[in-house]
Amino acid sequence: MEIHDDYILEVSGLNVKVQDQAILEDIGFRVKRGTTLAIVGPNGAGKTMLFRALLNLVPYTGKIKWANGVKIGYVPQKLSAGDVPISVREFLSFKNVSDFEKCLRAVGLDDKTISDKVLGVLSGGQLQRVLIAWAIIDGPNVLLFDEPTTGVDLDSEEAIYEMLNTLEREHGITVLLISHDVHIIRDYSEHMLALNKRVICFAESEEITKPSVLHAIYGTGTALRRRKDRR
Repeated sequence: MEIHDDYILEVSGLNVKVQDQAILEDIGFRVKRGTTLAIVGPNGAGKTMLFRALLNLVPYTGKIKWANGVKIGYVPQKLSAGDVPISVREFLSFKNVSDFEKCLRAVGLDDKTISDKVLGVLSGGQLQRVLIAWAIIDGPNVLLFDEPTTGVDLDSEEAIYEMLNTLEREHGITVLLISHDVHIIRDYSEHMLALNKRVICFAESEEITKPSVLHAIYGTGTALRRRKDRR
């Protein structure tokens, strides 16, 4: 499958099964370079499994085509930092990159005050920024985020998404993120992929505010997380 120069990822006919149970069926979409795609859907829709397939961590059928030369960074949904008695400096040094201070500054952290702190004492927002620094430390051009601000306070959440948009804009990084927040999807991504084992819709992100689209994705009686709009 040839990939168009404007796109960094093209997926077609993607199927994933676990113990003969279909998790994803006939998934198809494509992602433009230097944009953010939000992936949305109810619990159990296959969002995280899609990431695993994109990272080639699970068997699948169909086609996943990345552009030549792609380097992928991944930020998981959770890290039990309390069980990891190492400092930020030691954690980032596992990648054998000497200039980790630059990556900390890129994610809005003061490298001089945080480098020697143990991961377990960091706030939720600080820890997520350290994980993003880990993801970008070896210069990826694609970042995958699985609900990167789960458990983070509102102010830190907004700051993290602003930072992701800055990385996209200034460094041409393509971002794929999983989110349940209608405002995050609307304000911080260009397109959305709505899943429930199959593709429900693939559209511009502003479509997420339409009641008909929300109903198609979540059905009735489902509480979608909404933040107070600060604008």
